[in-house]
Amino acid sequence: MKEKILFGGYTRRIGKGIYQAELDTETESISQPEVYLEVPQATYLALSKKNILYTVCKDGENGGVRAYDLNGEKPQLINEVMAVGAPPAYVSVDEDRQLVYGANYHKGEVLVYRIAENGGISLASSVTHVGDGPRPEQESAHVHFTDLTPDHRLVACDLGIDAVVSYDVNDAGDLTKVATYRTEPGYGPRHIVFNPNGKIAYLLGELSSNVQVLNYQNDGSFSLVATYSLIPTDFTEHNGSAAIRISNDGRFLYASNRGHNSITVFAIAGDGRELQLIQRISTEGDFPRDFNLDPTESFVVCANQNTDNTTLYRRNSETGRLTKIQQDIQTPESVCVLFR
Repeated sequence: MKEKILFGGYTRRIGKGIYQAELDTETESISQPEVYLEVPQATYLALSKKNILYTVCKDGENGGVRAYDLNGEKPQLINEVMAVGAPPAYVSVDEDRQLVYGANYHKGEVLVYRIAENGGISLASSVTHVGDGPRPEQESAHVHFTDLTPDHRLVACDLGIDAVVSYDVNDAGDLTKVATYRTEPGYGPRHIVFNPNGKIAYLLGELSSNVQVLNYQNDGSFSLVATYSLIPTDFTEHNGSAAIRISNDGRFLYASNRGHNSITVFAIAGDGRELQLIQRISTEGDFPRDFNLDPTESFVVCANQNTDNTTLYRRNSETGRLTKIQQDIQTPESVCVLFR
Protein backbone atom coordinates (compact mmCIF):
# COMPACT_ATOMS: atom_id res chain seq x y z
CA MET A 1 0.00 0.00 0.00
CA LYS A 2 1.17 3.51 -0.78
CA GLU A 3 0.23 6.41 1.49
CA LYS A 4 0.66 10.03 0.48
CA ILE A 5 2.38 12.37 2.93
CA LEU A 6 2.35 16.16 2.90
CA PHE A 7 5.17 18.08 4.59
CA GLY A 8 4.46 21.71 5.45
CA GLY A 9 7.32 24.04 6.28
CA TYR A 10 9.09 27.35 6.38
CA THR A 11 10.42 29.17 3.34
CA ARG A 12 13.17 31.14 5.06
CA ARG A 13 16.18 29.33 3.57
CA ILE A 14 15.68 26.62 0.98
CA GLY A 15 12.11 25.48 1.60
CA LYS A 16 9.38 25.97 -1.02
CA GLY A 17 6.40 25.38 1.28
CA ILE A 18 4.51 22.08 0.90
CA TYR A 19 6.19 18.87 -0.29
CA GLN A 20 4.61 15.51 -1.09
CA ALA A 21 6.03 12.00 -0.84
CA GLU A 22 4.77 8.41 -0.69
CA LEU A 23 5.24 5.87 2.06
CA ASP A 24 5.32 2.36 0.60
CA THR A 25 4.22 0.13 3.46
CA GLU A 26 5.47 -3.02 1.71
CA THR A 27 9.02 -1.87 0.99
CA GLU A 28 8.96 0.23 4.20
CA SER A 29 10.39 3.30 2.49
CA ILE A 30 9.50 6.90 1.66
CA SER A 31 10.00 8.28 -1.85
CA GLN A 32 11.98 11.44 -2.54
CA PRO A 33 9.67 14.34 -1.60
CA GLU A 34 8.74 16.76 -4.38
CA VAL A 35 7.37 20.29 -4.26
CA TYR A 36 3.57 20.07 -4.14
CA LEU A 37 2.52 23.68 -3.46
CA GLU A 38 4.70 26.75 -3.20
CA VAL A 39 3.14 28.40 -0.16
CA PRO A 40 5.20 30.86 1.91
CA GLN A 41 5.58 29.76 5.56
CA ALA A 42 3.20 26.78 5.27
CA THR A 43 3.99 25.70 8.82
CA TYR A 44 0.77 23.81 9.61
CA LEU A 45 -1.76 21.90 7.51
CA ALA A 46 -5.22 20.40 7.95
CA LEU A 47 -7.27 18.36 5.48
CA SER A 48 -11.07 18.11 5.44
CA LYS A 49 -13.14 15.07 4.52
CA LYS A 50 -14.01 16.85 1.26
CA ASN A 51 -10.28 16.87 0.42
CA ILE A 52 -9.86 20.60 0.99
CA LEU A 53 -6.44 21.56 2.34
CA TYR A 54 -6.20 24.42 4.82
CA THR A 55 -2.69 25.76 5.19
CA VAL A 56 -1.06 28.52 7.17
CA CYS A 57 0.56 31.08 4.86
CA LYS A 58 2.34 34.43 4.76
CA ASP A 59 2.29 37.15 2.11
CA GLY A 60 4.59 40.09 2.75
CA GLU A 61 3.48 41.76 5.98
CA ASN A 62 0.27 39.71 6.12
CA GLY A 63 -0.42 36.26 7.49
CA GLY A 64 -3.41 33.95 7.38
CA VAL A 65 -4.93 30.74 6.06
CA ARG A 66 -5.43 29.48 2.49
CA ALA A 67 -7.90 26.89 1.21
CA TYR A 68 -6.92 24.57 -1.67
CA ASP A 69 -9.13 22.06 -3.48
CA LEU A 70 -7.15 18.83 -3.89
CA ASN A 71 -9.82 16.91 -5.85
CA GLY A 72 -8.48 17.62 -9.34
CA GLU A 73 -5.25 16.64 -11.06
CA LYS A 74 -3.57 19.69 -9.56
CA PRO A 75 -4.44 21.57 -6.35
CA GLN A 76 -6.53 24.68 -6.94
CA LEU A 77 -6.50 27.75 -4.71
CA ILE A 78 -10.03 28.55 -3.53
CA ASN A 79 -9.34 31.62 -1.40
CA GLU A 80 -7.35 33.01 1.50
CA VAL A 81 -8.09 35.09 4.59
CA MET A 82 -5.21 37.37 5.53
CA ALA A 83 -4.52 40.00 8.19
CA VAL A 84 -1.62 42.27 9.05
CA GLY A 85 1.01 40.45 11.11
CA ALA A 86 2.29 36.93 11.59
CA PRO A 87 0.28 33.92 10.36
CA PRO A 88 -1.22 31.31 12.70
CA ALA A 89 0.89 28.44 14.05
CA TYR A 90 -1.85 25.80 13.99
CA VAL A 91 -4.99 25.04 11.98
CA SER A 92 -7.69 22.36 12.39
CA VAL A 93 -11.07 21.39 10.89
CA ASP A 94 -14.44 21.01 12.64
CA GLU A 95 -16.41 18.79 10.25
CA ASP A 96 -19.70 18.87 12.18
CA ARG A 97 -19.97 22.65 12.31
CA GLN A 98 -18.03 23.24 9.07
CA LEU A 99 -15.52 25.51 10.76
CA VAL A 100 -11.74 25.90 10.68
CA TYR A 101 -9.81 26.92 13.81
CA GLY A 102 -6.53 28.81 13.89
CA ALA A 103 -4.06 29.55 16.69
CA ASN A 104 -2.04 32.73 16.23
CA TYR A 105 1.03 32.41 18.42
CA HIS A 106 2.39 35.92 17.95
CA LYS A 107 -0.94 37.71 18.41
CA GLY A 108 -2.33 35.46 21.15
CA GLU A 109 -5.47 34.90 19.08
CA VAL A 110 -7.99 32.10 18.75
CA LEU A 111 -9.45 32.33 15.23
CA VAL A 112 -12.63 30.76 13.83
CA TYR A 113 -13.29 30.57 10.08
CA ARG A 114 -16.57 29.53 8.45
CA ILE A 115 -16.34 27.01 5.59
CA ALA A 116 -18.34 27.85 2.46
CA GLU A 117 -19.96 25.30 0.14
CA ASN A 118 -16.92 25.35 -2.17
CA GLY A 119 -14.51 24.82 0.74
CA GLY A 120 -13.41 28.43 0.95
CA ILE A 121 -13.26 30.22 4.28
CA SER A 122 -14.27 33.53 5.87
CA LEU A 123 -13.47 34.82 9.33
CA ALA A 124 -16.37 34.15 11.71
CA SER A 125 -14.97 35.24 15.09
CA SER A 126 -11.83 35.63 17.16
CA VAL A 127 -10.76 35.89 20.78
CA THR A 128 -7.53 37.51 22.00
CA HIS A 129 -5.85 36.18 25.14
CA VAL A 130 -4.09 38.60 27.50
CA GLY A 131 -1.33 37.96 30.01
CA ASP A 132 2.25 36.77 30.38
CA GLY A 133 4.48 34.32 32.24
CA PRO A 134 7.86 34.18 34.02
CA ARG A 135 9.99 32.90 31.12
CA PRO A 136 11.54 35.13 28.42
CA GLU A 137 9.37 33.32 25.85
CA GLN A 138 6.26 34.34 27.81
CA GLU A 139 6.29 38.11 27.35
CA SER A 140 2.68 37.94 26.13
CA ALA A 141 -0.07 35.47 25.29
CA HIS A 142 0.97 32.85 22.71
CA VAL A 143 -1.87 30.60 21.53
CA HIS A 144 -0.21 27.53 20.02
CA PHE A 145 -3.03 25.02 19.55
CA THR A 146 -6.76 25.15 18.78
CA ASP A 147 -8.60 21.87 18.28
CA LEU A 148 -11.61 19.90 19.44
CA THR A 149 -12.18 18.02 22.69
CA PRO A 150 -13.94 14.63 22.62
CA ASP A 151 -17.23 16.38 23.44
CA HIS A 152 -16.70 18.93 20.64
CA ARG A 153 -15.65 21.94 22.63
CA LEU A 154 -12.70 23.98 21.41
CA VAL A 155 -9.55 23.79 23.53
CA ALA A 156 -6.77 26.37 23.18
CA CYS A 157 -3.26 25.88 24.58
CA ASP A 158 -1.57 29.18 25.44
CA LEU A 159 2.19 28.90 25.95
CA GLY A 160 2.54 32.55 27.00
CA ILE A 161 0.09 32.61 29.90
CA ASP A 162 0.49 28.99 31.08
CA ALA A 163 -3.16 28.21 30.42
CA VAL A 164 -5.49 25.81 28.63
CA VAL A 165 -8.80 27.48 27.80
CA SER A 166 -12.00 25.62 26.91
CA TYR A 167 -14.70 27.21 24.76
CA ASP A 168 -18.21 26.31 23.75
CA VAL A 169 -18.75 26.87 20.01
CA ASN A 170 -22.07 27.47 18.27
CA ASP A 171 -22.81 26.71 14.63
CA ALA A 172 -22.05 30.29 13.63
CA GLY A 173 -18.54 30.01 15.07
CA ASP A 174 -19.04 32.19 18.14
CA LEU A 175 -16.93 31.28 21.19
CA THR A 176 -17.95 31.26 24.85
CA LYS A 177 -15.26 30.56 27.44
CA VAL A 178 -16.31 27.85 29.90
CA ALA A 179 -13.12 26.94 31.79
CA THR A 180 -9.44 27.84 32.25
CA TYR A 181 -6.81 25.41 33.49
CA ARG A 182 -3.62 26.99 34.85
CA THR A 183 -0.37 25.07 34.79
CA GLU A 184 2.60 25.79 37.02
CA PRO A 185 4.42 29.03 36.01
CA GLY A 186 6.81 28.50 33.10
CA TYR A 187 5.27 25.21 31.93
CA GLY A 188 4.52 26.56 28.46
CA PRO A 189 1.48 24.55 27.22
CA ARG A 190 1.91 23.79 23.51
CA HIS A 191 -0.21 20.84 22.32
CA ILE A 192 -2.72 18.47 23.91
CA VAL A 193 -4.13 15.05 22.96
CA PHE A 194 -7.00 13.06 24.47
CA ASN A 195 -7.27 9.44 25.52
CA PRO A 196 -9.93 7.55 23.52
CA ASN A 197 -11.91 7.21 26.76
CA GLY A 198 -12.58 10.97 26.53
CA LYS A 199 -11.85 11.50 30.22
CA ILE A 200 -8.05 11.91 30.21
CA ALA A 201 -5.83 14.37 28.33
CA TYR A 202 -2.06 14.68 27.93
CA LEU A 203 -0.69 18.22 27.87
CA LEU A 204 2.78 18.82 26.42
CA GLY A 205 4.81 21.66 27.94
CA GLU A 206 7.28 23.15 25.48
CA LEU A 207 9.23 25.19 28.02
CA SER A 208 9.22 22.60 30.81
CA SER A 209 9.87 19.51 28.63
CA ASN A 210 7.13 17.75 30.56
CA VAL A 211 3.82 16.08 29.86
CA GLN A 212 0.94 16.44 32.29
CA VAL A 213 -1.80 13.86 32.68
CA LEU A 214 -5.10 15.70 33.18
CA ASN A 215 -8.63 14.71 34.11
CA TYR A 216 -11.17 16.17 31.67
CA GLN A 217 -14.64 16.93 33.06
CA ASN A 218 -18.04 17.30 31.42
CA ASP A 219 -18.01 21.04 32.11
CA GLY A 220 -14.88 21.54 30.00
CA SER A 221 -12.47 21.85 32.94
CA PHE A 222 -9.17 20.08 33.52
CA SER A 223 -7.41 18.98 36.71
CA LEU A 224 -3.88 17.70 37.24
CA VAL A 225 -3.22 14.01 37.85
CA ALA A 226 0.56 13.66 37.34
CA THR A 227 3.58 15.15 35.55
CA TYR A 228 6.27 13.23 33.64
CA SER A 229 9.56 14.43 32.15
CA LEU A 230 10.16 14.03 28.44
CA ILE A 231 13.96 14.26 28.63
CA PRO A 232 16.61 12.62 30.83
CA THR A 233 17.32 14.29 34.16
CA ASP A 234 21.00 14.70 33.27
CA PHE A 235 20.31 16.55 29.99
CA THR A 236 21.24 20.19 30.67
CA GLU A 237 21.21 21.75 27.19
CA HIS A 238 18.25 23.72 25.84
CA ASN A 239 15.20 21.68 24.88
CA GLY A 240 11.78 22.64 23.58
CA SER A 241 9.27 19.82 23.38
CA ALA A 242 7.05 20.12 20.31
CA ALA A 243 4.53 17.54 19.08
CA ILE A 244 2.50 14.94 20.96
CA ARG A 245 0.55 12.01 19.49
CA ILE A 246 -1.44 9.11 20.91
CA SER A 247 -2.15 5.74 19.28
CA ASN A 248 -5.78 5.05 18.36
CA ASP A 249 -6.00 2.25 20.91
CA GLY A 250 -4.96 4.64 23.69
CA ARG A 251 -2.05 2.42 24.77
CA PHE A 252 0.95 4.55 23.75
CA LEU A 253 1.94 8.21 23.85
CA TYR A 254 4.66 9.85 21.74
CA ALA A 255 6.32 13.28 22.03
CA SER A 256 9.16 15.03 20.20
CA ASN A 257 12.01 17.00 21.76
CA ARG A 258 13.87 19.81 19.96
CA GLY A 259 17.34 19.99 21.50
CA HIS A 260 17.50 16.49 22.87
CA ASN A 261 16.40 15.59 19.31
CA SER A 262 14.39 12.57 20.26
CA ILE A 263 10.96 10.99 20.38
CA THR A 264 9.89 9.91 23.85
CA VAL A 265 7.60 6.89 24.07
CA PHE A 266 5.31 6.12 27.00
CA ALA A 267 3.06 3.15 27.64
CA ILE A 268 -0.30 4.28 28.99
CA ALA A 269 -1.37 2.16 31.93
CA GLY A 270 -4.67 1.37 33.58
CA ASP A 271 -7.41 3.91 33.01
CA GLY A 272 -5.00 6.26 31.22
CA ARG A 273 -3.80 8.16 34.27
CA GLU A 274 -0.37 6.52 34.52
CA LEU A 275 2.52 6.70 32.06
CA GLN A 276 5.48 4.34 31.88
CA LEU A 277 8.59 5.45 29.98
CA ILE A 278 9.60 2.72 27.54
CA GLN A 279 11.87 4.45 24.99
CA ARG A 280 13.71 7.58 23.89
CA ILE A 281 14.92 7.31 20.31
CA SER A 282 17.02 9.74 18.24
CA THR A 283 15.32 11.61 15.40
CA GLU A 284 18.61 11.48 13.42
CA GLY A 285 18.50 15.22 12.86
CA ASP A 286 18.08 18.58 14.58
CA PHE A 287 14.88 20.22 15.84
CA PRO A 288 12.08 17.66 15.32
CA ARG A 289 9.08 19.98 15.43
CA ASP A 290 6.51 17.51 14.14
CA PHE A 291 5.95 13.81 13.51
CA ASN A 292 2.93 11.63 12.83
CA LEU A 293 1.70 8.05 12.81
CA ASP A 294 0.60 6.73 9.43
CA PRO A 295 -3.03 5.56 8.93
CA THR A 296 -2.09 1.94 9.69
CA GLU A 297 -0.14 3.08 12.78
CA SER A 298 2.64 0.71 11.73
CA PHE A 299 5.00 3.61 10.96
CA VAL A 300 6.05 6.97 12.37
CA VAL A 301 7.40 9.80 10.21
CA CYS A 302 9.42 12.56 11.90
CA ALA A 303 10.62 15.80 10.26
CA ASN A 304 13.73 17.64 11.51
CA GLN A 305 13.43 21.36 10.81
CA ASN A 306 17.03 22.56 11.08
CA THR A 307 18.70 19.68 9.22
CA ASP A 308 16.05 19.49 6.46
CA ASN A 309 15.62 15.73 6.82
CA THR A 310 12.94 13.24 7.76
CA THR A 311 13.29 9.88 9.49
CA LEU A 312 11.02 6.84 9.10
CA TYR A 313 10.38 4.36 11.92
CA ARG A 314 8.62 1.03 12.09
CA ARG A 315 6.20 0.94 15.02
CA ASN A 316 5.47 -2.19 17.03
CA SER A 317 1.76 -2.01 17.86
CA GLU A 318 2.11 -4.44 20.77
CA THR A 319 5.07 -2.82 22.54
CA GLY A 320 4.78 0.72 21.20
CA ARG A 321 8.49 0.83 20.48
CA LEU A 322 10.00 2.45 17.38
CA THR A 323 12.76 1.09 15.12
CA LYS A 324 14.51 3.37 12.63
CA ILE A 325 14.33 2.04 9.06
CA GLN A 326 15.12 5.09 6.88
CA GLN A 327 16.76 8.46 7.47
CA ASP A 328 18.01 11.52 5.57
CA ILE A 329 14.84 11.88 3.49
CA GLN A 330 15.16 15.41 2.13
CA THR A 331 12.40 17.67 3.49
CA PRO A 332 13.57 21.32 3.46
CA GLU A 333 12.53 23.31 6.57
CA SER A 334 9.61 20.95 7.20
CA VAL A 335 7.67 21.37 10.45
CA CYS A 336 4.35 19.60 9.77
CA VAL A 337 3.65 15.98 8.77
CA LEU A 338 0.19 15.17 7.39
CA PHE A 339 -1.00 11.92 5.83
CA ARG A 340 -3.55 12.36 3.03
